[in-house]
Amino acid sequence: MRSALDVMGGDLGPRATVDGAYLYLKEAPKDDHIVLVGDQDLIKERLKHIPEKYHKRFSIVHAPDNIGMNESPTEAFKKKTNASMVVGLKLHASGQADAFVSAGHTGAQMAGSLLTLKRIPGVKRPAIGSFLPSEKGMVFLIDVGANVDSKPIHLLQFALMASIFVGEVFQQKDLKIGLLSIGEEEKKGNALTLAAHQLFKENLPNFYGNVEGRDILKGKTDIIVCDGFVGNALLKMAESVMGVIVKAIKRNIGANLFTNLGALLVKPAFSELKRSYDYQEYGGVPLLGVDGISIICHGNSTARAIKNALRVAHEMSSHQVNKRIAEKLREKELNNA
Repeated sequence: MRSALDVMGGDLGPRATVDGAYLYLKEAPKDDHIVLVGDQDLIKERLKHIPEKYHKRFSIVHAPDNIGMNESPTEAFKKKTNASMVVGLKLHASGQADAFVSAGHTGAQMAGSLLTLKRIPGVKRPAIGSFLPSEKGMVFLIDVGANVDSKPIHLLQFALMASIFVGEVFQQKDLKIGLLSIGEEEKKGNALTLAAHQLFKENLPNFYGNVEGRDILKGKTDIIVCDGFVGNALLKMAESVMGVIVKAIKRNIGANLFTNLGALLVKPAFSELKRSYDYQEYGGVPLLGVDGISIICHGNSTARAIKNALRVAHEMSSHQVNKRIAEKLREKELNNA
């Protein structure tokens, strides 16, 4: 597999992206190759820190510009033709790369992916999901911002795409799907969720029913579907939770000898808790519904996160996730609904 990596994207720059690519190649199949897209001087400088035997598994495509976080996504993508994100996505669209991975401007990547890769036949709206912690592991929330206004058929397609992605890439079976609403009862919710509930019942054998906000962290379902406006607000709130918990614990540790001793005892368990809830374990998530593999990473992705994002891209390709999505939509006859 040949993946294009946006070296300039993300808060940590080439140090995280190039090092992440190296970490991935250490564990990847021997014929996997990474195309490093960005400022060639910065890339070459960082490659000096990578063992030379891996250099042949890298290639460099010079793209000195970058799309800033304050720029208009669509306008910047069209005008900045030498930006690493633009060049990388075009490499993928032209078949010179099998996937594209970036920790850069999320809005620009979503807009650019739609412009260059187009949609999978039958998909009405691409969507992006995110993993959130739960009592039973992780739950996949979709959509978290690609669409702020959705129709019931869009939510149904989000559910189908998410179940295929999570099931194939993370090898999970019998996934339960929940529809986010203000009550578990079928008749509760706004016009969108009421209509979507009926569609889910008719088309999803693994539909659990409505779930409320408090059910997310309980892990009642493996996948939770909502429109992007609600999902984005929920995601940003959730991202702050672990930080608040950590600060609260640190404030109370060190108050006396007994709490210090207790802290030493629980430190291994607490470290494991942080690891299991760490976004870096999942690396990045795809923009589901585009006719390609566009992996969106967190802005402050470390080398470990980039490594895992490249792994997700590889798994999406090897499990033919997009082909499965197209087949499922045809099977359900949802492309013309």
